[in-house]
Amino acid sequence: MDQAEQFLPLYLRFIKGVVDSNDLPLNVSREILQSGPVIDSMKSALTKRSLDMLEKLAKDKPEDYAGFWKNFGQVLKEGPAEDYGNREKIAGLLRFASTHDGSGEQSVALADYVARMIDGQDKLYYLTGESYQQVKDSPHLEVFRKKGIEVLLMTDRIDEWLMGYLNEFDGKSFVDIARGDLDLGKLETEEDKKAQEEVAKTKEALVTRLKTALGEDVAEVRVSHRLTDSPAILAIGEQDLGLQMRQILEASGQKVPESKPVFEFNPAHPLIEKLDAEADMDRFNDLAHVLFDQAALAAGDSLKDPAGYVRRLNELLLELSA
Repeated sequence: MDQAEQFLPLYLRFIKGVVDSNDLPLNVSREILQSGPVIDSMKSALTKRSLDMLEKLAKDKPEDYAGFWKNFGQVLKEGPAEDYGNREKIAGLLRFASTHDGSGEQSVALADYVARMIDGQDKLYYLTGESYQQVKDSPHLEVFRKKGIEVLLMTDRIDEWLMGYLNEFDGKSFVDIARGDLDLGKLETEEDKKAQEEVAKTKEALVTRLKTALGEDVAEVRVSHRLTDSPAILAIGEQDLGLQMRQILEASGQKVPESKPVFEFNPAHPLIEKLDAEADMDRFNDLAHVLFDQAALAAGDSLKDPAGYVRRLNELLLELSA
């Protein structure tokens, strides 16, 4: 059989072999397998044996497994969605790039990531994007670099879809660092949280002005706890689709649900301080939109009004050179 779906799930379709059995239930013409408990049992056994074989290869011959991963890694990533019962086992076979290794190679196993987790860390952090070049310098990583926390960098088109089914590994949940209001849990002290609340209170007026300026372009404006160097970023709503999934749906001609990003700003950045001090509302609006568009570009998104961005930026540059 060219496609033995009855014996192996689709995510293992790269495996070829011979099944020798006296008990295969066939139809009358003896050309098609009939479903039944015997076939189900054989499929379960063959799937387990295949995954065990890959585990052994990864453990005993990591270089050979790296070659296998380059050829079939994206296919194996279909596993957690298709085979819930073996989800943990499949997760152990997955490989990702991460901030631990600057090569960009998908060589980090989840077990290795867990072994390197710092004291107090109880979650596995990841960031999705179009390419390694785009995500490796993402503003979303700034607080993680500061605290020495490793982040998995996922750039395959299937990754965001995969993480919708891969919720945890080794009892630890996954967290998309670009989604929602980032909570580092035990990695933040009570003093850190209190300081953040106090800063947020002092910037309430700026939050209101920015929300008015950006209007319908954003779902919310808030002070960011993720940034140390950049002035602003765009975060994804908890229930919204990420950029990868939106692009997949758009490419397939499906209607994409409308969603708006959350605009987060760094209250300590000089640009934000100048923005806060700007009294001219027209100039304030231009500056706010430039920061919003720059945050969109840093996230790998396209601009809705590129001509407007260029116009505002040129006007600001002319003012500086005057």
